[in-house]
Amino acid sequence: MKIAITGADGQLGLAFQKELLERGIAYVATDVATCDITRLGDINVLLEGHKPTVLINCAAYNLVDEAQQQKDIAETVNSRAVQMMARACQARGIKFVHYSTDYVFDGEKYDLYTEDDAPRPLNVYGSTKLEGEKLVQTSGADYLLLRTSWVFGQGRQNFLYKVSQWAAKNRILRIASDEVSVPTAAEDLARITLLALDKGLSGLYHLTNSGYASRYELAKFFIQAAGLDAFAIPVPAAHFQPKVVRPLFTAMSNQKISSQLGIIIPAWQEGVEKYVRENSEHERCL
Repeated sequence: MKIAITGADGQLGLAFQKELLERGIAYVATDVATCDITRLGDINVLLEGHKPTVLINCAAYNLVDEAQQQKDIAETVNSRAVQMMARACQARGIKFVHYSTDYVFDGEKYDLYTEDDAPRPLNVYGSTKLEGEKLVQTSGADYLLLRTSWVFGQGRQNFLYKVSQWAAKNRILRIASDEVSVPTAAEDLARITLLALDKGLSGLYHLTNSGYASRYELAKFFIQAAGLDAFAIPVPAAHFQPKVVRPLFTAMSNQKISSQLGIIIPAWQEGVEKYVRENSEHERCL
């Protein structure tokens, strides 16, 4: 197995690089400077030049508020570019791995979403990600399509990092208590994706850590685990007067993929604790 990664400088891309190095799997990692996924020429150069057996797309436009105002950019990255990659993989017999989001759902179920539930996105970000899903599924490529949620890992584009920055400035943090999903460690996401590839899985799956939490519960757990001098208090999401409509309960079940792989996926709390340990070790090395 030889892997090509797009969006390699993001937290999921970095997690893949760490995992692949540890496993001794050959890979090439690209970012927007070395492979702009919105350019078919760049995609062709990557696939022809390195001849991977698997292309893992970790690139996405996931700024929910900005996507509402920059719909064309979100569509280009989350939909049209994904279709180009899928078709390029199909033409060369390359497995295509792509990630989608819990935001394809409207949050009205108030139970764990499964792969059989009908999507109904509420905002542009969710709509463009859903369109990307459909384009992958109709591309003819051998694909592995994984919906995930609230990913955290190395870098600054995640909720835990934001909480740490808020806590450095304010002792009392107001956090939404009615926005619920599944916090998912990028390292677990990368590790289980590779296991799914090893097992030859194809199709659509929900891949998250186990359990679920509100933003408030996640922040409270992280503050305690990290020993931050801060105190989280619960408030409704409406308190922040959001510019974009967001679904409130989008926790997804990982039962389908865990059953097919014969594994127990770690709880989100384990991922948070590992995140805290690794960031503490990193700070000690600086």
